[in-house]
Amino acid sequence: MTAKYDGAQRREYLTMLDRVGENWLGVFAGDQEFYSTAYWDLLTGIWRNEKPVRKTDALKFMRAIRSAHTAGKYLDAAIAKGIVEEAANPKDARSKLVQLAPEMRARLDLFFDRAVGEMGESYQRIGKGAS
Repeated sequence: MTAKYDGAQRREYLTMLDRVGENWLGVFAGDQEFYSTAYWDLLTGIWRNEKPVRKTDALKFMRAIRSAHTAGKYLDAAIAKGIVEEAANPKDARSKLVQLAPEMRARLDLFFDRAVGEMGESYQRIGKGAS
């Protein structure tokens, strides 16, 4: 298998990831507690659904966390910080629903706008050097 991109193009990709990571930190006003793949998986999973999800389903979004108990700690921290809201499930009293707080959904919408912009700019820079 032959490499398709050169070192400069790969470095541009890493630079783009660094900028996206900085923007992710900005979503949380620099609170490094949320600079984690567990929170990335949790919050983007909830964001993708657009509607409230069962709490047990939200725990499964954190793919790198094997323990439901540990995943629950991450979700509980997000609820305590007001990033995620929890409510009773009107269809099943035994379960709870979670969704992004409206302000967090708006912040993530802006984050994704920036991330897509970064991707487009990097694509232009990488494309100019493509073989």
